[in-house]
Amino acid sequence: MSVPLGTGVGWRPEIAEDIERLPDIDWVEVVAENVCPGHLPAPLERLLERGTTVIPHGVSLGLGGADRPDLARLIALAERAEALGAPLVSEHIAFVRAGGPLTGAPRVEAGHLLPVPRTRDGLAVLCENVRIAQQVLPVPLALENVAALLNWPDEELTEAQFLGELVERTGVRLLVDVANLHTNHVNRGEDPAEVLDGLPLEAIAYVHVAGGVERGGVWHDTHAHPVGPPVLDVLAELCARTAPPGVLLERDDDFPPPTNSRPNSTRYAPWPRGPYVPDRDTDAARERLAAAQHALLSALVAGGAPPDGFDRPRLEVQRRALVAKRAGVIAKIAPGLTDILGEDMRPLFAAYAREHPMTDGYRRDALDFAAHVLDRTGPHEAGRRARLAAWLDEQRPSAPAPRGLLRRLASALRKKDR
Repeated sequence: MSVPLGTGVGWRPEIAEDIERLPDIDWVEVVAENVCPGHLPAPLERLLERGTTVIPHGVSLGLGGADRPDLARLIALAERAEALGAPLVSEHIAFVRAGGPLTGAPRVEAGHLLPVPRTRDGLAVLCENVRIAQQVLPVPLALENVAALLNWPDEELTEAQFLGELVERTGVRLLVDVANLHTNHVNRGEDPAEVLDGLPLEAIAYVHVAGGVERGGVWHDTHAHPVGPPVLDVLAELCARTAPPGVLLERDDDFPPPTNSRPNSTRYAPWPRGPYVPDRDTDAARERLAAAQHALLSALVAGGAPPDGFDRPRLEVQRRALVAKRAGVIAKIAPGLTDILGEDMRPLFAAYAREHPMTDGYRRDALDFAAHVLDRTGPHEAGRRARLAAWLDEQRPSAPAPRGLLRRLASALRKKDR
């Protein structure tokens, strides 16, 4: 059964106070990894106090990856759902890291949501990962279709078939991003109307709308541009087929001027979960998927050879986009480092990224990059050396220890070994 949400906006710290004043906003969505239970930002606390629905939106689980879901990440997402009193949580149909025990290679991260191959192996692994997550999360899970710059070779299912079978096998809900449907129309030649025609519309939890820009025949889902007519046309196509329970605007940068606000919302009871039954048949699929995803990610972030069947120019576009995103995120989360390096920041990071893939998230990436630059800064740049050393000494990277739901999660995941 769908949760009625209404009109929403993506909550971001930069516009938190403006969101409180927006008219006709029924709910907000927060990036789950950017909030901490027990230490919520004051503007978000005020929204909760007046009854506004807040939904955590995860970006790091990587449910489409070859590995089973990471226990600590699932705990964190579940805790945020409970702390926010959320009626559901959402994540992505994507993989974000590769390597590790299934491949015998070092684990690397994309720092980005990469598309899952729409193959039987990809679907089998995704379905089992979703069932594991559903056993742990205290509320229903909705999964988002992602934007892509490239196609996997030898895919066996269309987007609609892939999503339809995912819903049929798991009962998961769908977060339909109409901007991503438009992105994949430009970049992958997929007709949004055909995708919508094949979707189980009754499974839609809510809808994302966002802006982007086309450069050189490639659509970039920037979340930093106005929502243009092509994306609104896809939204109209969806609304002609069904009335979505909620529609939310995402914006991550270059925010427009604010307007004014109204609070609203309802709380919902937890959902009933069925038992998770592990599927041994997916073990071989996991190994094949692990090899394929590691080969692609190695080519994109670790200087590996392009895998057979991929469009090499498009791989290069994706590789450059990932480097630019890493540099942009580091500039945002480590402004002190940006101040020290100035205009040298981007070229220095581009050179660093060619030989140093991300392995442990953006904050660790920023520290490793700073240490790399410090190691290569000569005596003639004593001022920069001193500032870099001081900046590194000031950093105290830490993450909240997993708590609360550990026993329930460990019990659910332990069943896979029986």
